Amino acid sequence: MIDKKIAILGSGNIGLSLAKGLVKAGICEAGQITLTRRNIAALQAQTEAGFVVSNNNFKAVKEASIVIIAVLPQQLNKLLDEIRPGIDVENQLFISVISGVSCADIKKHLQAEVQVVRAMPNTAIAIGHSMTCLATDNASVENLNLVKSLFNTVGLSIEINEELMTAATALCACGIAFFLRSIRAASQGGTEIGFHAHDALKMAAQTAKGAADLLLQLASHPEQEIDKVTSPKGCTIAGLNEMEHNGFSSAMIKGIKTSAVKAGELYKED
Repeated sequence: MIDKKIAILGSGNIGLSLAKGLVKAGICEAGQITLTRRNIAALQAQTEAGFVVSNNNFKAVKEASIVIIAVLPQQLNKLLDEIRPGIDVENQLFISVISGVSCADIKKHLQAEVQVVRAMPNTAIAIGHSMTCLATDNASVENLNLVKSLFNTVGLSIEINEELMTAATALCACGIAFFLRSIRAASQGGTEIGFHAHDALKMAAQTAKGAADLLLQLASHPEQEIDKVTSPKGCTIAGLNEMEHNGFSSAMIKGIKTSAVKAGELYKED
């Protein structure tokens, strides 16, 4: 557990998921976290849960040791202008979860050499199963380890080169939606072959979870596990080949590449 105050600027899906995940994991108490949003009425449930809620970003930053920036890319410059007078270069750590925004972008706009760590979690952080990529160009080893400890308690984290952070957005953050769509498609197939919709969804989701755990727990490769379930002239290879003939892998690869390109353009569109 840490004894620092945390400000999460921008309490949308990722910001709220992070706050809930940190409290659920016992990293800090709800009262140590200030959640900001323009419409604080939308945070009534968080207020009741013990979080500090505010629409004053400047005040939230002044009182925090860790500042997590979780607004949309298009809102970032206005936010940085608002909080600039309240930053403490020597004693604050900034964590950005904004797609397409570099550490240098934040420091340049703040006109200060603040320590910045970029983090790209996904919404599974709310249940402790995020895949979070981390990168920095100036944070101390101590602060980077602090950020790792925060995100490791709500999933897995990996440190990567900053130039790969936009790609990480597509693979891990957008990837949640891609895999959910795959599970949805599998459940729809299950309904078509005879299962009730709710049963088909439960079966598809658990099967997907099992497939992922095979790779993570056995440190295995997908093709190794696929070979174990495909037999000559069997039903599995017939289904796999039909999917490939219709562009299954190609569609996934193209979708990830398209998301990566778009993620890199979000901040520039401001």
